Amino acid sequence: MDPYASVPEVRRLRWLVRIGLGWAALVAARLIHLQVFEHENFLKLAESQQERGIELAAPRGTIFDRTGERLAVSVPVDSLAINPKKLKDPAIAAAVLSDILRLDERELNRKIREARRQGRGFLWVKRRLEPSELTSLMALKTEWMDFRRESRREYPHKELGAAVIGSVNHLEAGNSGVELTQHRDLTGTPGYARMLTDVRHRGVEVLEEVPARPGKDIALTIDAQLQFHCDRVLKQVVEENSCHNGTIVVMNPRNGEVLAMSSYPTFDPNLPPRSESEMKNRLHLAVSQALDPGSVFKMFTIATALRCTRLRPDSIIPCGNGLFRFANMVIHDTHSYGALPMEQVLWHSSNIGAINIGKTIGIDKLYESLHDFGFGTKTGIPLPGENTGILKTPGQCWPGSVYWMSIGHEVTTTTLQLAQACSVFANGGFRVKPKLILWKQREAGGRDTAAPSERTRVISPEIAIEMRKMSEGVVLYGTGKRARVKGYTIGGKTGTAQTLDEHGDYVKRYSSTFMGYGPVHDPAIVAVVTLNGSKKFGGIVAAPVFQNVMAEGFRILGEEPNLPAGNPPKDAPAPTAPSPAAEQPMLLAQAPPPAEITNAVLLGPKVPDFRGMNKRDVVKTSVELGMPVEMLGNGLARTQQPPAGSVLASGERIRVHFAR
Repeated sequence: MDPYASVPEVRRLRWLVRIGLGWAALVAARLIHLQVFEHENFLKLAESQQERGIELAAPRGTIFDRTGERLAVSVPVDSLAINPKKLKDPAIAAAVLSDILRLDERELNRKIREARRQGRGFLWVKRRLEPSELTSLMALKTEWMDFRRESRREYPHKELGAAVIGSVNHLEAGNSGVELTQHRDLTGTPGYARMLTDVRHRGVEVLEEVPARPGKDIALTIDAQLQFHCDRVLKQVVEENSCHNGTIVVMNPRNGEVLAMSSYPTFDPNLPPRSESEMKNRLHLAVSQALDPGSVFKMFTIATALRCTRLRPDSIIPCGNGLFRFANMVIHDTHSYGALPMEQVLWHSSNIGAINIGKTIGIDKLYESLHDFGFGTKTGIPLPGENTGILKTPGQCWPGSVYWMSIGHEVTTTTLQLAQACSVFANGGFRVKPKLILWKQREAGGRDTAAPSERTRVISPEIAIEMRKMSEGVVLYGTGKRARVKGYTIGGKTGTAQTLDEHGDYVKRYSSTFMGYGPVHDPAIVAVVTLNGSKKFGGIVAAPVFQNVMAEGFRILGEEPNLPAGNPPKDAPAPTAPSPAAEQPMLLAQAPPPAEITNAVLLGPKVPDFRGMNKRDVVKTSVELGMPVEMLGNGLARTQQPPAGSVLASGERIRVHFAR
């Protein structure tokens, strides 16, 4: 028995020891629980307070032109977010931030209070800060501000080729142009970094890092210098002529590479769209807008005739004295021609001649040929919103469709489709798919060059050469004189089609077009100019733009002139004013109105000797000399009036009689 058990002091001491031991046991048990059983949970909690995970943005791939000029780049920038929970006074924070960042103070204050009410610890204030804004914010040194590193897409040349290059939204996702269609390749894979931070959440040490994988760089076939020139010329002509819009496409017909593709109105991709209608304007009109081609389509009608019928360039085509009737349909020519060689139907854009050619072809063969040229189908160019245009199948046509389609109506095409189809004549008979991507960067380094464009035989090389010869006559003697380029042979075709208003009625505004190529013997460039809503005809307003673009294209590409200096081609007789439906100068088979001769002595050029020539040689000689000729009969020239060597009086014509 313990003799001290009854002593009060001893009892109290023992109870204190028991309580102390119990408390120590509880503490030990709690420590064991915390350090053994709850170790992982508290470790994670400590890490969440001392560590910070950051997503490392992946740089978006750069877009280059064919020469290496940067067209679209991504640059690193900082963005500002705040922790609303750490704010003592949202009103003061809103006042300070709105003053520095030029934001609406009342709206920012409302957003901060709403975030605090919802218990949110993160709120974006402004994305992609300007350098001056970042400097001012960093000087505040507040713990409730959080700076996040992002990137900003910049377009150094602003409006240059904007509809081709495209733009991105605030998340750097492509929303138009190549930025949209190539978004998967341009976008990289974000990385991740885990950092040890101090009490103010400033980075002290990187504990773990998974680097971001940048997006692929892409080069376009576009030449920035030529694109700039086309953009500038197109803007000027559209504004000066009060057109609705306009497009230019410049292609290499041999490989399908698009060297320039302009669309106006345009936009600055550095600025966000201000409205839904402005967003629609970011579609490239050369691929999204389909219009009646008008008389340029006669080239494809005549090429089809060479392909599918026995008609040849010198075949005589009835022109109905300038009038064609079918059912309740009446089509006119500007001048009343009895008949013309088929090449002159093209030179002078005779509607009636083209209709009779189409009638000879027939709707089935005409449709098949036009489809082979690429009309009614997408080209496959990597741009959004491409329009197929309209090409009726024979089953969709009415009996008069073959007449209208022969002269470029009841069919619609895009500017790019016309450039692709025109390239068939320029490259020897192949339809070549337009090409916009030159190369893409490989993930492992190096470049993947784009595969060669698909080539499909449409016409024979012989027909392609014949078409180039005939189209050169359009520029030398016909409606396309304003398309001549000094030092180079040029072939092409004008086109003018009346446009419809919102009620479907024809108005006195036109889709004015010129398409062509050069040099004629081996074309290096194909260009198509379309001005929608013009008050002038294609040969007047579109041909000079074509001439300007081709001259600059030859210079940039280093194409040597193929004509001797100081030897311009001779003109045909001056054209009369064309009609809206077709642009036609005075034809050789149509004499000018007679004029009274009051002088006793006649002054004028001497009449050449046409005897023994065929019709083609007579036409060529008369065009070179600028003399109106009326041709009667068939075979070889037997007689003429006035006789050879006499003076041709003003207003007089030469009558040549042919016989076999």
